Amino acid sequence: MSDLKQRALEHGIQPSYEGMGGEIHEAPAATLEKLLAAFGADPDRPGPLTSPPELRAHPGTRCYLPDQGRSWGVALQLYQLRSARNWGIGDFGDLADIADVLGKAGADFIGLNPLHALFLSNPDHCSPFSPSNRRFLNPLYIAVDRLHGFQPQMVDMARVEASRQADLVDYSGIAALKLPVLRRIWDNAGRPDANEDLLAEGGAELRRHALFEALSARMVADGHGAGWRDWPAEWQDAEGDAIAAFADANGEELRFHRWLQQAARRQLAEADAACDRAGMTIGLYLDFAVGEASDGSGAWGNPLVVPGVRIGAPPDWFNETGQDWGLAPLSPTEMAARKAEPFAELMEQATLQAGALRIDHAMGLWQLFLIPDGDGPPEGTYARYPVADMLDALARASRQNRTIVIGEDLGNVPAGFREVMEEVGILSYRILLFERTDDGFIRPEDYPRDAMACLSTHDLPTFQGWWRGDDIGLRLKHGLIGHPAAQEQAEARVIERAQLLDDLAAAGLWSGAAPDTDAAPEDLVAAVHLFLARSPSRLLAVRLEDITGEGDPVNIPSTVNEHPNWQRKLSVPVERISDLPLFDKIGQGLRRQRPRQSGRS
Repeated sequence: MSDLKQRALEHGIQPSYEGMGGEIHEAPAATLEKLLAAFGADPDRPGPLTSPPELRAHPGTRCYLPDQGRSWGVALQLYQLRSARNWGIGDFGDLADIADVLGKAGADFIGLNPLHALFLSNPDHCSPFSPSNRRFLNPLYIAVDRLHGFQPQMVDMARVEASRQADLVDYSGIAALKLPVLRRIWDNAGRPDANEDLLAEGGAELRRHALFEALSARMVADGHGAGWRDWPAEWQDAEGDAIAAFADANGEELRFHRWLQQAARRQLAEADAACDRAGMTIGLYLDFAVGEASDGSGAWGNPLVVPGVRIGAPPDWFNETGQDWGLAPLSPTEMAARKAEPFAELMEQATLQAGALRIDHAMGLWQLFLIPDGDGPPEGTYARYPVADMLDALARASRQNRTIVIGEDLGNVPAGFREVMEEVGILSYRILLFERTDDGFIRPEDYPRDAMACLSTHDLPTFQGWWRGDDIGLRLKHGLIGHPAAQEQAEARVIERAQLLDDLAAAGLWSGAAPDTDAAPEDLVAAVHLFLARSPSRLLAVRLEDITGEGDPVNIPSTVNEHPNWQRKLSVPVERISDLPLFDKIGQGLRRQRPRQSGRS
């Protein structure tokens, strides 16, 4: 082994890795050198990992899992909710209202997109999986009309109504509507700070986030970007004299942004209370992104963040060029040196208001695919984290706050990783569209007990989109696959549809006849959900988009502005969802298969 590869291994950097097809990929020497430099490796000293860490947990590490039956819930993107009262974006008020609807139908949880803080000064940076800071909430989800002190004359209701009627969320327009009114409410209340509990809990991180938001607004007004990497040099140093002077001179602005976090936190708690009143045994199922934007408040002045490196994924069948998520990773060497305590703090905060927590790209507890600046995914490789300490940190937070943990174990899953998840009580994430063999779809009874089952996710087509093959055409349109791959996938989809119908017929859920329309009929949609509901898996999530019959995808991975990702609203408002025949069909079947247990978990 070369000296370069040995030094890389001592810092957890993998000189080679196994792809999804089992092939071995060698990382370029230049990649190893760039990652070593980014990690701050000293060429004259050995790295902190003299031998690679093993994929295992500490003895006794175990997440919280209630002793109850099989539950079901509904997964939704909060922004996509329409209602007669919101301002053009789903908000915490809609979340409380839909909790009543779903609870009455027998649902035990509401699964949500990440609610992390984004960039208030750049609202069109709207991907919830590319947050500015994972510790805090997005104030655009505040239901302004439900705040104490709101008066209707504070806003132009004609603009609000136009925003409601639009098919896409206009994030910049929403910010222009909400922020001035929020400021007026805050002004009329005497410009308060956040309460002492939140100030103590948020600590230095909350103060830095508020400072970032205030300064970001000033920078944008002066013609710079919202992210700190686009600011003049003197403003990039979070501990510099210029920043300290700005903080001293703009104390009120900092109080405003801390107050926004308090308002958001309170309304999220009210939504959780609504889940409790509706009889849900789990309540809010929150989502935790795998990383933060490299120019956001979480990375600003944070010594735990590796500079000049981005998180992504290697090339695979769905994306021949790989994926670059543009997220900044936490330092594996710092995590190792500090026994993952910084991660433990993140998890303690993330689980506070979560009956369940989904860990996006759960393999990041063990390894992340890192891409040096200036390179693309084909040049990337994996770096290892202290997995036993990471798992222990997660498990402690889970038990402390009685939060069920679900790990998104999709993509390039390392050998043995799912076994470790099962050992520590992290539920696997099993998607019907992926759970298949050459002969058809896996039987429901063969799904694992410790899992959450679903038809698809935000990165995959809706059931209607899958049935029609829309996702294949979209991947081809956006250059994510070539014509040969598109043809191969289209031919495979014909077989997959036929196999699904055969499997449903064998289960006594379908007549066996193929639908004579392009769209999947409602009876077929209900049958597929009932098929999956028969699995022994602890949790089952139904996408709200499938209930309302949506065809367009929420997100096409590896696209940004080419497609309206994270913008499209549902075609049916919250007030009418309970009237949908398909909602009733699916609900009836799930209540029979998965009757609610008594009591909050």
